[in-house]
Amino acid sequence: MLEVNGLIKRFGGFTAVNNVSFAVEQGEILGLIGPNGSGKSTIFNMLSGFFPPTAGSIRLEGHEIAGRPPHAIIHRGVGRTFQIPRPFRRLTLLENVVLAGFYGQNGHSRAKAFEAAERALALVGLPSDPRTPVDGLGAAGLKKLELAKALATQPRLLLADESLGGLDEAEMDQAADMLHNIRKELGITIIWVEHIMGVLMRIVDRVMVLDHGEKIAEGLPSAITNDPRVVEVYLGSDASAVQAMAAARG
Repeated sequence: MLEVNGLIKRFGGFTAVNNVSFAVEQGEILGLIGPNGSGKSTIFNMLSGFFPPTAGSIRLEGHEIAGRPPHAIIHRGVGRTFQIPRPFRRLTLLENVVLAGFYGQNGHSRAKAFEAAERALALVGLPSDPRTPVDGLGAAGLKKLELAKALATQPRLLLADESLGGLDEAEMDQAADMLHNIRKELGITIIWVEHIMGVLMRIVDRVMVLDHGEKIAEGLPSAITNDPRVVEVYLGSDASAVQAMAAARG
């Protein structure tokens, strides 16, 4: 479904992503991991059109999307969540999701945008009552709203950016299961950036690991948790990630 070849992003003299290539199959959940500053968000920004690549190709279902503006990429079927939800506080919960729906595959149809929004809210377990305000949603509710907004664009490829940040253990498990169920129900493909290793390894089909802007490993979760290059990277940056990988190995 997605083919990325030789992706490079430079900011002046700094190379944030260096010659990264990978592919994602239809219906797959790919976990994208790496320490802070490894290039994960930069790759998401290029896939979703916020940054044009310095070099490289991004092909979605055979169509080149590298360097296209975000609205054009959304219309191609790519939806994205963000690490820090920023809803419109003056709009209701439903209105926030409807607004997102207008930018997706709904052709600016009011009826279709409302239909997509109500379906997305139901999928994430939030009310579609038009009077429900955004204020009062906790961290888990805001993460669900962010996911609903992305789903309302009716994506075929979902870029989920740290969907577990700020959640407690039970909320993390619920959010991860939600992503798994969304893939099952909608048949969409998901690339998931996450730092919470133990939960991610339980859900994804494959894992790709970045370090200093380069791909250092790719494979099944069981192989990644036993890869000495990956353990070495995390030993120097995140001891909890090493513990999570050890737990995933059983």
